Amino acid sequence: MALYRDSSADSPITRSQITRRQFGHLALTAAGAGFAKLDAASGGPRAIDETLRVGLQRRGLPAVVAMVANGRSILYSGAFGTRDATSNLPVGVNSMFSIASMTKAITTTAALQLVEQGKLKLDEPAARVLPELGKLQVIAGFDASTGEPVLRPLARPVTLRHLLTHTSGFAYDTWNETMFRYAQKTGTLGASAITDPPSPLVFEPGTAWQYGTSLDWTSRMVEVASGKALEQYFQDNILKPLGMIDTTFFMTPERFDRLVSVYERQPDGMMRQRPRALPEPPAMPTGGGGLYCTASDYVRFMQMILGKGSLNGVRILKPDTVAQMSRNQIGSLSAGKLKTFRPDRSADVDMHPGAQDKWGLGFLINTVAYDGGRSPGSLAWAGLNNTFYWIDPRRGLAAVIMMQFLPFVDKEAVGMLGDFERSVYTNVAGRT
Repeated sequence: MALYRDSSADSPITRSQITRRQFGHLALTAAGAGFAKLDAASGGPRAIDETLRVGLQRRGLPAVVAMVANGRSILYSGAFGTRDATSNLPVGVNSMFSIASMTKAITTTAALQLVEQGKLKLDEPAARVLPELGKLQVIAGFDASTGEPVLRPLARPVTLRHLLTHTSGFAYDTWNETMFRYAQKTGTLGASAITDPPSPLVFEPGTAWQYGTSLDWTSRMVEVASGKALEQYFQDNILKPLGMIDTTFFMTPERFDRLVSVYERQPDGMMRQRPRALPEPPAMPTGGGGLYCTASDYVRFMQMILGKGSLNGVRILKPDTVAQMSRNQIGSLSAGKLKTFRPDRSADVDMHPGAQDKWGLGFLINTVAYDGGRSPGSLAWAGLNNTFYWIDPRRGLAAVIMMQFLPFVDKEAVGMLGDFERSVYTNVAGRT
């Protein structure tokens, strides 16, 4: 069997695996009839089980949980591997994961709710809500003799639309050379997403696409415009209405028992588990990342998008808003390709090799079909610890696959994602 190492001991231990388990999430039990019908057919969920089971062992991964749904029911649910390196407890579809940047789509939803209410505007200066964004500077270069960054004032203001499309100029130091160099020189490498004063931009707003801290600033706008802390706003307006009962910024002892440990790939290729401890509550949750969630919860969010803003009679967004989220909002720019400058955290990112993908409001949009997979116009993104999702409106299908290790887009994680996606479209997508 494949081996991985426990961070608390230097000896390797084996990883046990489990078969697909029925999830206990009450809100999803209605899916049982359709699930059983598919299971009785040739191929179907059992074939996806085998894809994940074999892939986990062959690729040497600690755990994987995956689900597939249409707008009404669950089509597939599978969980393989263990919660951590020592307990031998199996993962399930109610296991908790740190979903990192999969938080961003929920933050986008919150902001667009406030746009619908007239409390935020997509195209007015964001500084009208957050005055600190009126004092932004852009990195013009670096002094040839000292290496110090040279800053200049912006020529145009940042808007909410810029923030939601990652065309604001805010950048992560992980995937942008200018910001990486700036952070090294100023001693801010890996600093908090929201700083006072704000970090400088790497280009004028609206002139390029670059993944960064835009959604963290968006979440501050949500708090100011709504008068609520981010967790409370999410719970009141998105999570509780959708029945996402386990999604939160705050990890409790009960949920910690279900939290899957994070691993880091070592230079020798082995996986080492981070020390396992109850996470400290965040001092200030922000919308660029930080949520804990289950696969079954995130499916409900995706079903809402498939339902054009509604799930089980509960409306979260207007249909026209979801249509805007699903359309290219960056013109001729390209999205989804990033070169890493911190390989311990991420490999180079190319979500769709050979294609020019776009960005809507909150989602990456592929303009051509994936080979053996999602349709053109599908909506997708991911989280740093190798959690991935996509929503395929054309086929009426959504899927999520959750792993929990670094670096992001590790070749084995990408391989598992690809195997899963092809298996979904071979064994389930045609039966929806």
